[in-house]
Amino acid sequence: MTADGQKILWSDTSGSGPAAPPLSGEAGADLAVIGGGFTGLSAALWAAKAGAKVALVEAETLAHGGSGRNVGLVNAGLWTPPGEIAARLGAEAGGRLNALLAGAPARVFELIEAHGIACEARRRGTLHCAHASAGMRELAERHRQLVAAGAPVRLLGAAEARARVGTERIHGALFDARAGTIQPRAYALGLARAAHGLGARLHAHSPARALRRERGAWIVETPGGTIRARALLLATNAYIRGDIAPVRQDFVPVHFAQIATAPLPPELRAEIMPGGEGCWDTALVMSSFRLDRAGRLIVGGIGRLDHAAGRIHASWARRKLAELFPQAADMPVEYQWHGRIAMTADHLPKLVRIGPDALSCLGYSGRGIGPGTMFGEAAARALLSGDTGGLPLAPVAEHRERLVRLRQAFYEAGALLGHLAGAR
Repeated sequence: MTADGQKILWSDTSGSGPAAPPLSGEAGADLAVIGGGFTGLSAALWAAKAGAKVALVEAETLAHGGSGRNVGLVNAGLWTPPGEIAARLGAEAGGRLNALLAGAPARVFELIEAHGIACEARRRGTLHCAHASAGMRELAERHRQLVAAGAPVRLLGAAEARARVGTERIHGALFDARAGTIQPRAYALGLARAAHGLGARLHAHSPARALRRERGAWIVETPGGTIRARALLLATNAYIRGDIAPVRQDFVPVHFAQIATAPLPPELRAEIMPGGEGCWDTALVMSSFRLDRAGRLIVGGIGRLDHAAGRIHASWARRKLAELFPQAADMPVEYQWHGRIAMTADHLPKLVRIGPDALSCLGYSGRGIGPGTMFGEAAARALLSGDTGGLPLAPVAEHRERLVRLRQAFYEAGALLGHLAGAR
């Protein structure tokens, strides 16, 4: 149970991570990493495997933030379809990003196998479900763009999609065979164990209080000690604390809440998502639904649970579950929690050059697992080699977003109104 009353399924079923005592005293490193989620831990693992001396600090426990509260869908690409990415970034830059993230699920599952990470990994694809007939038109366009980019995707009609999900409330789906599901916190902790085993120093409960550049090195100050490093990666994403970033790197915080039932009995497991795909829909206020290994039915949607309107979001999730899967309507809910997403206006991630030999990765806009893994590895490689040519995106000097607080309120108000109106 978290301090604000949330009970997170992934915390109860992930097992323990490696030893990560608070930073104490002075430490030297080739690479300092701030943030113990997918990005920071994949960077630490890559750097340690390359023989670099790595020191990572995390303000809370490892995988405390979005990496421990994620839906657990290992998707290829981003929310933005590949053709639109190429139009926004240009054919060359967009093509490079699309190609890298198309291979993200393969890389995630490769790391899981290589390091023996027990994280309920199931590479059985994902289903992007049409919540209405208009959703099928959206999926048809996504399908067209993905096929043009060489993706092994298939557009399913209503009958096949309904049979594969186990609900009559969808109108079709886009199946992506590259994708799958994991227990996200267990995956993050598996990356941490692998990095620790290769010599990376991991320090939980060590918030970075200040950053400064001193005599050609980066100094990271925490309550208990300091790190002096040649290079620096800021990998806090939506969970950055204070104003430690040396330059502007805006994002819009958006919350996503989930509930999980008790394990379904065998007869319901045979009806509901029997193939084990993870699902989400095309609704403006998006929903996600999947099963974990024990057969718990997990339903999520935009919203946060730690304020007065939290009951509305939790009640909506319960109604949504009953609407989609009436056969499971009486299943008791055992868990409910939320996490924070770093959203950008164009739904594209950002690489910010926060100083010499220093990068920040942020703005995955709800696609943290694959992009976080790939961006972390690429950032570590670039920072240690000095060659930025292999980065997924060209780093920018800063990133600004307009009307951050207004847009944050808009997302939450939109979700609140949608959830008040009932499950759709």
